[in-house]
Amino acid sequence: MFKRRALILAVAVMILSARGVWSQDVAADAAKQEAPPSTSVAPASVEISPNALDAHVGEKIKFSAAAKDAAGNPIDEKPSVWFAAPFDLAGADESGEVTFHAPGVVTVGAVIAGKTGYATVNVGNPKIASLEIAPPANPIVAGGAEKLAVIARTSNGNPRTDAVIAWTSEKPAIASVDAAGLVTGLAPGSVTIKATSEGASGTVTFQVVRDAVRKLTVNPASAEARTGDVVHFSATGLDGGGGHLKDPPVRWSLSSGGSAAVYPDGAFVAEKAGTYVVMANSGQHSAAASVVVRPRNVEREVEVVAHVPMPDLQMSEEWIIGHHAYLATVADKVFVYDIADPANPKLLDTLKVDARIINDISTTPDEKIGVFTREGASNRKNGIVFLDTSDASHLKVLSEYTATVSGGVHSAYIDGHYVYLTDDATGSLRIIDFQDPKHPKEVARWEAQNPTVVSINTKHGSMTSGRYLHDLQVKDGLAYLAYWRDGLIILDVGNGMAGGSPENPKLVSQYHFNHYELYGDGWLAGTHSVFRYKNYLFVGDEVFPAIFELDDRDRIPVRAICHVMDVSDIKHPREVAQYEVPEGGSHNFWAANDMLYEGYYSGGARVLDISGELRGDLYRQGREIARFWTGDAKGFRPNLPFTWGGQPCSVTCDSPLLNSLIYFNDIHSGLWITKLGDAKFEGSASSPAVRKGERTIH
Repeated sequence: MFKRRALILAVAVMILSARGVWSQDVAADAAKQEAPPSTSVAPASVEISPNALDAHVGEKIKFSAAAKDAAGNPIDEKPSVWFAAPFDLAGADESGEVTFHAPGVVTVGAVIAGKTGYATVNVGNPKIASLEIAPPANPIVAGGAEKLAVIARTSNGNPRTDAVIAWTSEKPAIASVDAAGLVTGLAPGSVTIKATSEGASGTVTFQVVRDAVRKLTVNPASAEARTGDVVHFSATGLDGGGGHLKDPPVRWSLSSGGSAAVYPDGAFVAEKAGTYVVMANSGQHSAAASVVVRPRNVEREVEVVAHVPMPDLQMSEEWIIGHHAYLATVADKVFVYDIADPANPKLLDTLKVDARIINDISTTPDEKIGVFTREGASNRKNGIVFLDTSDASHLKVLSEYTATVSGGVHSAYIDGHYVYLTDDATGSLRIIDFQDPKHPKEVARWEAQNPTVVSINTKHGSMTSGRYLHDLQVKDGLAYLAYWRDGLIILDVGNGMAGGSPENPKLVSQYHFNHYELYGDGWLAGTHSVFRYKNYLFVGDEVFPAIFELDDRDRIPVRAICHVMDVSDIKHPREVAQYEVPEGGSHNFWAANDMLYEGYYSGGARVLDISGELRGDLYRQGREIARFWTGDAKGFRPNLPFTWGGQPCSVTCDSPLLNSLIYFNDIHSGLWITKLGDAKFEGSASSPAVRKGERTIH
């Protein structure tokens, strides 16, 4: 029981303080039993009532807690702390009232005189509020068939794939539909298909056309590709008189092989080498084409140039710019290293501040001003700190901004003379103008709207429960927000498409994920990180156990997918590919040079080929260029990688040598300066990255 208590409290320390809401002091106070009981009898147990029950999203339930001695007699003590874990599923106020935000298993707990009691709540899926049916990509041919795609959404916009859907055709003589949504065209005409689920409904109307095709041809008739390459097929048709039909309605399929996919637009991609047959069907006619797929063979070795360990600290963010590496910690220190000679990094300066976690650090492109974020400050004034970084060997604090973000800031992004902040306490975006860096000022606030969001009272003031902004990037006047359970949100902050500006952000679009369906019970999961590259936006989840200790020496299991979104139509982003390392956990990444450099937590450091068009499962397609095990025998957790992120030297690096390097930061083992080595032999099996020429800097 003690171990479980420690873990429960640790989730408050790590997760709730990492978003700056409870402030880690609340859980820490409970863990240290700072408030001794007013009676000399220590509790033997704490009972929570109700102890086990079912609840619904949006529901509020009042819990009570009672302490008892070894004989079962009540002790007159009140709870010092109430909590709910995972924090993204529910929030508890100081009176024991818990609000439930998302489906899953929630642990509700109370601490009385150092003893913790628990209750378990099963939060059910919210009802379906709407059904969105995508119209067929092409008209359905009489005698042909097409499966309709439907998205069932809850009131907050999240998709639910477990919805039981009933299908009906309003004109069954024109088209029928079965229980799976497969529509069969029977006669030419217009037809409306209806879907219903849990009282919600949606319809789609389309044409069934006569089968005019008498001959069908697929182009190209044959193709060659590597795994992961996207090949686009098209179909042409002839009518009974030999005339060409423009855009004949076609349904695409594969007649051989299970490790490939062909999409409704004729795009084909394979995960494994082999020979595949692509089929085009239109009414009673079909045609085929073949594809010979060979291995991608892009793997390269990784060579370690230098290693900067942190044996007594856990490392958080890195910022590589010019000849300098700025390193933050899960502690109260910032380090800056001279990396002009990357094989011999030299410590230039160390800055100590009032913080328990410095999550993020970066500078302006000219490296004159730096910004880092704070959480867990002893005076509970967190916010951000502005630095004079014009002389990296003598860091100077210019100012602090805490006025509206004293609850903590997890991430910050500099764009021009604005810094965009994640406000932990309210889950909102704050935009700070630092044109005068000694007197920064807030110019805007924006927050996602969610019907389950509430304000709750805690020992240290009011906080927002049910909304959490984790990370963001600003590029070309658009702000891309990783909004945890609210998914991906895109704002106009100067692009002009929605009339937005840094002082007046405007919503462009939102894309919802269902993290409960993706990962199931027992996980703290949400949209965590974003990075725009070409017409793609890489969106990473972060997935931890609902209860864990970051500073425990045991291994922490993690998971998480990196979603690849096509944002060519910025108002309608769509997921086209995924990258997921089995039993690893996506964290921070950086895209450049047609490569994605990613810290994959327990999966180590990864370099991914993102050249060309991206569709499907990038991991299974063999697009990994390199993987590097950042574990170290002298690390915080010996020989266990926990890679935070990766960054190429793509910010004002002024030499070919520096531009060829990749910097990976690991929570347990510090900074690794690496470079890609020779390509592996074609057809060779994967092998661990080498550490040729490694230099360790102490």
